[in-house]
Amino acid sequence: MNKQRLIVIGNGMVGHHLVEQLIERDATQRFDIHVFGEERHPAYDRVHLSEYFAGRDAQSLALCNADHYAANGIELHLHEAVTRIDRDARRVVTDHDSYPYDRLVLATGSYPFVPPIPGNDRDGCLVYRTLDDLDAIRAAAASATTGVVVGGGLLGLEAANALRGLNLDTAVVEFAPRLMPMQVDAEGGELLREKIESLGVQVLTDRATLRIEDGEAGAHRMVFQDDKVLETDLIVFSAGIRPRDELARDCKLELGERGGIVIDDKCQTSDPAILAIGECALWNESIFGLVSPGYQMAKVAAATLLPGSGKSGEAFRGADMSTKLKLLGVDVGAIGEAHGDRSPSARTFRYLDGIKQEYRKLVVSGDGRRLLGAMLVGDNATYDTLMQYYVNGLELPEDPASLILPSSEGVPTLGADALPDSASICSCHNVTKGAICAAIDAGATDLAAVKGETRASTGCGGCAALLKSVVDSELEARGVEVDQSICEHFAHTRQALYSIVRVEGIRTFSELIKKHGHGLGCDICKPAVASILASCFNEPITDAAHVPLQDTNDTFMANMQKNGTYSVVPRVPGGEITPAKLRVLGEVGEKYGLYTKVTGGQRIDLFGARLEDLPNIWGELLEAGFETGHAYAKSLRTVKSCVGNTWCRYGVADSVGMAIRLEHRYKGLRSPHKLKLAVSGCTRECAEAQSKDVGVIATEHGWNLYVCGNGGMRPRHAELLATDLDDATLIKTIDRFLMFYVRTADRLQRTSVWRENLEGGLDYLRDVVCSDSLGLAEELEQQMQTVIDNYECEWAGALSAPDKLKRFRSFVNDARPDPDIIVTEERGQLRPA
Repeated sequence: MNKQRLIVIGNGMVGHHLVEQLIERDATQRFDIHVFGEERHPAYDRVHLSEYFAGRDAQSLALCNADHYAANGIELHLHEAVTRIDRDARRVVTDHDSYPYDRLVLATGSYPFVPPIPGNDRDGCLVYRTLDDLDAIRAAAASATTGVVVGGGLLGLEAANALRGLNLDTAVVEFAPRLMPMQVDAEGGELLREKIESLGVQVLTDRATLRIEDGEAGAHRMVFQDDKVLETDLIVFSAGIRPRDELARDCKLELGERGGIVIDDKCQTSDPAILAIGECALWNESIFGLVSPGYQMAKVAAATLLPGSGKSGEAFRGADMSTKLKLLGVDVGAIGEAHGDRSPSARTFRYLDGIKQEYRKLVVSGDGRRLLGAMLVGDNATYDTLMQYYVNGLELPEDPASLILPSSEGVPTLGADALPDSASICSCHNVTKGAICAAIDAGATDLAAVKGETRASTGCGGCAALLKSVVDSELEARGVEVDQSICEHFAHTRQALYSIVRVEGIRTFSELIKKHGHGLGCDICKPAVASILASCFNEPITDAAHVPLQDTNDTFMANMQKNGTYSVVPRVPGGEITPAKLRVLGEVGEKYGLYTKVTGGQRIDLFGARLEDLPNIWGELLEAGFETGHAYAKSLRTVKSCVGNTWCRYGVADSVGMAIRLEHRYKGLRSPHKLKLAVSGCTRECAEAQSKDVGVIATEHGWNLYVCGNGGMRPRHAELLATDLDDATLIKTIDRFLMFYVRTADRLQRTSVWRENLEGGLDYLRDVVCSDSLGLAEELEQQMQTVIDNYECEWAGALSAPDKLKRFRSFVNDARPDPDIIVTEERGQLRPA
C-alpha cells in the first residue's frame, strides 16, 4: 500500500501529543509523517516554563528528543518555519523548501498579545512565551534593576515570578480592576493582591498604558491614562494570547470573527484534508488556552486521521477550563461557574479568613444539590474534592458550606469508592475511573501497570494521589492484596519494620535485611531504616554502621545547595538568642563568606559553606554554645514562638519558655518526616501554631494543643486535640502523640497526611493519646524518654572522632576545594553565580 504524506505544523506540547497518539496507533504504517517546528528546540514543557529561571535547562524541559521521532519513523524539521500553505497543490512552503501533503494538521498554537501601545517595540520590551524569549529576558535583566509585567492574568503573574527570580524589583500592571479577572471575583482578587504585594511585587490595577517613552530613572517611562508614570528598565508583555491562524487566513480556511481556525467535533477545518488542534483552533466559538483540551483535540485528530484505531465516535465536545495552580507561591483555583453569573437561581457560599489570607467560594444550584463552580485563593487543599463533585454531578452534603469551612470535622469525605465510573481522574489524558477499572480487569495489578495502560498521571501529574487511591481501592474490592511493601528488599510496611526493630532489638541495617529482607537495599529502604533505628535508639547517625544508609544531607549533617555548597543552621531554641551569640554568627558568616538569612522559623541560616569548611565552622559554633539544628534531617526542625507574657501586653503565658522547653525535649527525635512546632502566648496566635505539626496556644486556664497541621504545597489547618492543659499534662500528651505518629506513620508521611489516613480520624487519635484506649500511654512515654536520654549533638560527636572527619573533602585523593563552585556578590553578600 502506498503511504500518504501527513504533515504536522507545530511542535509544541499539543503537536507533540498528537505525534505520540499517532505512534501508539501505528500511523507510520499508513502515513509518511513530517513534523515542522519553527523553534530550534524540540517540543518542551511550557507548563513548567518558569522553572527555566530556577535552574532547569532546555534539555530537562524537553518532552523528547529528535532521536525519538526518528526511531519511530517520523521526520522532525526543527527551526524550519512553514510560511505558506498551497491548498490547490496540497503543498506547504517553508523558508527552506516545499513539501507535498495528503493530510495536514495545524498545531500552530498561539502568540502573546502585545497591546498596541506606542513604544511597545523599544529595546527591552519583551514577551514571555518561548525558551528564546526567556533567554532574552535573562540577558536584559543582567543590566536591569527594575522590571514591569503588563498583564495580571495567569501568564502575567508567572512572568512576574520570573522577574522576581532574576532579582528585579517587580511590578505588575493590569488593565482590569483586579488580578486574574477571569478566574477570581472582587474579594478573591483583593486577597490575591494582598498576598502578592506581601511578596514584594507592586500591583497596579485599573491602569491603561497610553505610551512608553524614554525614562530618567529607568530605561523606559510608562505613561498611564491618568498621567501617572512608572519608570522601569525592562518591560515584559503578558497580556493574553491570540491564535496563530495566519497560515489558515492566507490560504482562505474559515476563521472565527475574532480569529481562530474553525473546527468541527472531529477537529476538521473547512478543508477536509486539513485539521487543527490546540490554541489555534476555534470550536463552538471558543479557544481553549489550557494544555488538557489540546491533548483531547490531539486524541480526536488521531482518530480522525486513522478511522477504526480507537473508540468509535471519538469527538471533541469542548473541555472544562477549571484550573488549579500556584502563582508566586500563592494557590489559586477556579472550577466551573466560579463567578456564579450564568445561573440566575444559583446560591453562593463564601468563606474569608483575613488573618490566614484564605478565600473560598462555592456556587451551587438553587436546590443546593449540585456544585456549579468554586473559587479558591490561598489554599487549594479542597480543590480535588470539589472538582469531583463538579465534574461528576455528585449530590452535595446537606450543608454545602461544610466543604469550604476550615474545620474538617463533620465534613463528608469523598473516597475513591464514592466516585462513579464516569469520574474524570486524569484530565490531561481524559482517563476516567471506569477506564482504570477496565485496565485492572484486563490484568493491571499495580499502579505502574495502570499508568502504562491508561497513561493516567503521566501528564502534569496533578492526579497522582487520586489515581493511587482509586487503584488501591479497586484492587482491594477485587480481593487483590495491595502490596504496601516499603520496597523490593523488604516485604513489610514501614510500620511493620518499626515493630520488628523494637521487638527484636535490631540495631543495624545489615542485621535487619539479613533476618527480614533480601539483597543489598536501596535509596528507599536505607534512609527509612536509618530513621527507624534513630527513632528507637537515637544512636548517632555518624556511626560507621549508619553512615552508608544516609542521603547526602544526613551524611554531611548539612543541606546541600544548588551549587554544591552547604547550609549551616545552628539551633536557636524558641527563637531566643543572646547578642553575644548573634555576634558569633556574624563573625562566622563573615569569616567563611556565608550568605546569611533570617528564616520564617526564627532561625539564622548560613549558606554557601564549602564541604571542607564544615568541621571548622561547626567547631567555632559549638565553642560558642550552639548545637546542630537538624535542618538537614527528618526530625524536629524548629519550635516557633511569640514573646508571650514576658513582653506582650496581650500574652497570658510564657510562650518563649515553653517553646524552649519543648525544643530541648524533642530536638533529637527522628521521625517519618520533618516536624515543626510553635507556641503562642495568647489566642492572637502570632506564632502561627495552628499551621504546625504540633501547635500550643496559651489560654487563661492552661494550654490548648493543636496537632497535624502544616504549610507548604498543601496547607492544612491543625486540629484541636486537647484544651486547658497544665505544663506537665501538655508535655505528656505531646510525648504520646509524637511517638504514636513515629511508630504508625508511613515513610516520608507528614503528620497531616497521616492524620487524614488514620481510620477513626481525630476522635480515634484523641482516644489513643488522651484516654489511652490502647493501653499504650506508658510505653509511648518511655520510648520518648529513651530518645531524650540518648540525645547528643551529632556535630559534637563528629568533631571528636577523627575517622568521621575524613569524609569532609571534595575529592577522595586530593585536599583541594571544589573548583567548580563559583559565586557572585549581590546586595553585599555572596550567592551562586
